Amino acid sequence: MTVVPPVGALGVGGTEFQIGGLAATDPTAPATGAGFGDVLAQQIGNLTELQENAAVASQSLANGTATDVASVVTAVEKAQLAMQLAGQIRTKGSEAINDIFHTQI
Repeated sequence: MTVVPPVGALGVGGTEFQIGGLAATDPTAPATGAGFGDVLAQQIGNLTELQENAAVASQSLANGTATDVASVVTAVEKAQLAMQLAGQIRTKGSEAINDIFHTQI
């Protein structure tokens, strides 16, 4: 059984901290005014930056200018995992919205 946290625990305000590259919010901290849209935009910007870094690293490997192959592979894998996570979050968000729309009152 999945327990849905209260609205305050969903990260709509408070002090942000990083866990594995993902921003989380302390629900006990006072709200800073940053909304869900702001956090989402910031994370999409981070995803774009990871994709660009992977593209540059891949290009340098193809040109023969890369000095560390392991860092290129790491950058590409980070970008791939971040994209997969974004796709899963999008899918879960769409499913949640559909569930809300189909809820009978």
